[in-house]
Formats: sequence, structure tokens, C-alpha cells
Amino acid sequence: MRYDAVVLAGGASRRFGGVDKATVVLEGVSLLDRVLRATESAVSTVVVGPVRETCRVVEWTQENPPAGGPVAGVAAGLLFGAAPVVVLVSCDLPWLTAGDVAGLVDGIGEYDGHGLRDVGGREQPLAAAYRREALAAAVLAVGDPRDQSVRRTFAGLKMLWSEPTRAGRDVDTWADLDDPETAAPTE
Repeated sequence: MRYDAVVLAGGASRRFGGVDKATVVLEGVSLLDRVLRATESAVSTVVVGPVRETCRVVEWTQENPPAGGPVAGVAAGLLFGAAPVVVLVSCDLPWLTAGDVAGLVDGIGEYDGHGLRDVGGREQPLAAAYRREALAAAVLAVGDPRDQSVRRTFAGLKMLWSEPTRAGRDVDTWADLDDPETAAPTE
């Protein structure tokens, strides 16, 4: 199934001490490039955040206003592409693979979305494939997307979730990079 990718890479990275998380290098590859490699079969890819050097050509946009939060980033990213499925990922999923992405897209079935759970079993709405229409309707329903909760915004979507997997483990602190299997789930 054809899909577009929306990659969120505009956060402040406060728990990373203000270091731009997207540019943090793990095993020789930036976190952003790791996610871009996992989504390289997308028809179109837009990265929401400041322009950076990347491993492949992508489109760039910013949430309006800048620093408006992830739901504002999703709203900005949905203005790009036209595929019926959108893979929505944050740039801090270093263990996401192309196989994981294909599994999400292929497994969406009759659901509005198919997402990953992290190793602790926590659902990761920013590591999922969504039907474009359902995702756009959820974002539109909140009105102004600035500073809206991702979980509340997507709460009405009919989702299928994976078994817990390392691929769904995001990194919010330096410690998450050191020991991703045992790090405590983030809130």
C-alpha cells in the first residue's frame, strides 16, 4: 500500500539538555536519518522542524506557530502528500526499521490506524500508520492544534496496536540511548 511519511522533528529536546535530538548520532547515524531510512519507501516525506542536512531528499515545513507542539506539527505535515495512508513518526525512534513501517502500513486493515507499543507496552501514537482521512478529521476536530494533547486528539480513532517492541521505543533522555530495553517508559 502506498503511504506518505510525516516526521516530527521540531521539539525543544528539553530532557536532552537542549541538544537538538534529531541530530544526535547513534552508531554513526543521526536519529532523524535513522527514521528517514525506515520510511524511505514513502511516496512523499515531509519533516516538520528546522531544515537540517539529511541522508535523503525530503520536503520541509514548520508548525504554525513554531513550537506549537506535536499536534500542530501533524497539522502542518498533513498539508503534504496525497497517499491514503500517512506514516506519522517522531524523529526519536532510533530502532524503527523499514520492516516495522511496512508492517504498520500493511496491517492497518479496517482500522483508522496501526501503531507500535514500546517495550513497556505503552501505545505510541507518534509511531503509527493512519488513514489520512481519519487523521485529518481528528486534527481538524480540535480546532487550533497549538499545544493540544496528542493522546486526546487521537482518542477517538479506532486503533490496532502491536505487541511491545523495541521499534516503538522513543528516546527522551540520554539514558534512553544507553539502555533502551530497561529504561522506564516516559509519560
